[in-house]
Amino acid sequence: MKNRFTIALLFVCATMTYAQKKELTLSESVLQQYRAFRPDQMTGFSWVPKTDTYVYAEAYTTMKKANVKKNVLENWFTVQDVNSAAGVEFYNLFGYSWKNGEELYFNNGRQFCVYNPTTKKGKKIADLAEDAENATLEPTTGHVAFTRSNNLYIQGANGEKIIVASNEDKGIVSGQTIARSEFGITQGIFWSPKGNHLAFYQKDESGVYEYPLLNINETPALLMPTRYPMAGQTSEKPKVGIFHLATKKTVFIQPRGAADDYLTNLCWTPDEQFVIIAEVNRDQNHMWLNLYDAKSGAFVRTLLEEANDKWVEPEHPAFFPTSTSNNFVWISEKDGFNNLYYYDINGKLIKQLTANKFVVKDILKSTKNGQEIVFSATGTSPLNTLYYAVDLTGKQRCLTLEEGTHAIYLNDAGTYFMDEYSSHTVTSKSILKTISGKTVKQLLASPDKLAGYTIGTADIGQIKDADGTVLYTRLIKPSNFDPEKKYPVLVYVYGGPHAQMITNSWLDGANLWMYWMAEQGYLVFTLDNRGSGERGFAFESPIHRQLGTVEMADQMKGVEFLKSLPYVDANRLAVHGWSFGGFMTNTLMLRQAGTFNVGVAGGPVTDWKYYEVMYGERYMDRPDQNAKGYEESSLMTHAGNLKGDLLLIHGTVDDVVVMQHNLALVKKFVDLGIQMDFFPYPMHKHNVSGKDRVHLIEKVLTYVIDHNQ
Repeated sequence: MKNRFTIALLFVCATMTYAQKKELTLSESVLQQYRAFRPDQMTGFSWVPKTDTYVYAEAYTTMKKANVKKNVLENWFTVQDVNSAAGVEFYNLFGYSWKNGEELYFNNGRQFCVYNPTTKKGKKIADLAEDAENATLEPTTGHVAFTRSNNLYIQGANGEKIIVASNEDKGIVSGQTIARSEFGITQGIFWSPKGNHLAFYQKDESGVYEYPLLNINETPALLMPTRYPMAGQTSEKPKVGIFHLATKKTVFIQPRGAADDYLTNLCWTPDEQFVIIAEVNRDQNHMWLNLYDAKSGAFVRTLLEEANDKWVEPEHPAFFPTSTSNNFVWISEKDGFNNLYYYDINGKLIKQLTANKFVVKDILKSTKNGQEIVFSATGTSPLNTLYYAVDLTGKQRCLTLEEGTHAIYLNDAGTYFMDEYSSHTVTSKSILKTISGKTVKQLLASPDKLAGYTIGTADIGQIKDADGTVLYTRLIKPSNFDPEKKYPVLVYVYGGPHAQMITNSWLDGANLWMYWMAEQGYLVFTLDNRGSGERGFAFESPIHRQLGTVEMADQMKGVEFLKSLPYVDANRLAVHGWSFGGFMTNTLMLRQAGTFNVGVAGGPVTDWKYYEVMYGERYMDRPDQNAKGYEESSLMTHAGNLKGDLLLIHGTVDDVVVMQHNLALVKKFVDLGIQMDFFPYPMHKHNVSGKDRVHLIEKVLTYVIDHNQ
């Protein structure tokens, strides 16, 4: 009787637990993935310079502090303390950096201040105009460089206002990113190591076509032209300016080749005597890493060069292991995978530090007085992000031994680091470790914020393409999955360069709305095809001059895999993607007509001749160089093949994939007498954000459910 009672009680408890589970709403899945459902982490973690003391910003409002050895956590100060001391108005402690071991800088992009938690004293050092952008602090002097409109200025820590570049011609733009943020470019302002000089990008885009975007919020509507260089057309012409604070003079560096070559990966040498710039020709098949004299802007020498008949794409500036030497580390993909190469300032290769058959992602920092380099890489699986250390003799070791996606924070001495990671099975853990990888203390282990919800599971798998190359897959199933049933499938696709949809991280890189869709009785499938990121040059480069073709073939291998599963309803397949994924959605609907009943393509490229020079010409060359490739990849070529239902979506002020792409395809369908559906999102750019994103995802998924019968 006791056993029967126990079994009955357990059954009742289990039933009650299941009954208490909440149903995930579509709105929650869209808006709360990175809010309420985001795993707990050590937000704003950093090390006090040159110490074993660490801090983090709890809820970004209260700074906590503890020492590795004492390990007593204390409340250090709050955002209110900073506001009161410095006369600023910050809502959080998000934007902070260290001035030294005692003082910190804080900013919200407009107001900047310095604060000393020990003395409780602070000072506002800059209060920029509301239209100021790209504000960049120089930590030694406290100067702030910033842009307004197309011009560049400095707000001195002493209140002095300095004009660096002022052009009435709006086509001359200083201090902003150039090349449409390709080649790893993320900024346009570069302070020298000691703050004596300021380098900046400048672009002349006066010859670039002004593409018309329409602002419908005015009466009558107003044009908002944006400079948009389309493939084969006139591109921007870059320069690098070097402003000397002592003389208030600027010297300029121009491309050594054609005026529209690319200038990328700018950095200063530690002694402030030189700048290093990678110049890439417009065909993007040749790169020269050049050294320039900072005082005069004169070319000194080419340090190294690389060429490839497909493309060369430098994405990381030179890295200097120590501030006392101009010897540098260069990340190159020339042997098929990103690896580290150690050079002297004359361009002589001292040592190839790594020869890994996996991808180096980025360099974090150097330790042991510059004798060891710490970097992130995929390592044992392309789905991982792990951290390694390699010394200047090439001896390498892995610092993060657990499979997963890691982010680490090293102290200056390189003796301890905080390791924050997640994986397919780990929500998020924050662990304090010694440099050898030994655990000192687990600081945080996040609960599963979705544990109280009815949610399905994801299977991570592998299939092979026609050549035997491994392709990774993710298949999301509903919580009540029954292998005896037949399920319709939504294939979510991106498939473009640099992107990786499937990672060994919490939720495996998936959007939470995919789990909502699974609960509606769907399987949601994703495959990372050739051409996508983190697999090396041989995996990524077959797409050259034929975008869509190789990717489509791999996606069809995914379809073949799906059809082999006994629980897949092969007659009810749908496909959806955005941007390059929108291009792939349309490609699959038109070039593999009849495979999918329904497709929803958001912000799609429809003809690569309408896309920007920098990205488009890298992969497709110019239209006059690859007429056959452009014709074959164009969706206009295949529009007459459409079978099934197709919904096209676009933001009306998209300045990345301009709406001409979708409108041209709609016109082609009209010309052919073929029905399809089109939905615009007024005044949204390349993606639909904010609360309107719920409307978008509801539009996409409802369309799939209603039409995939």
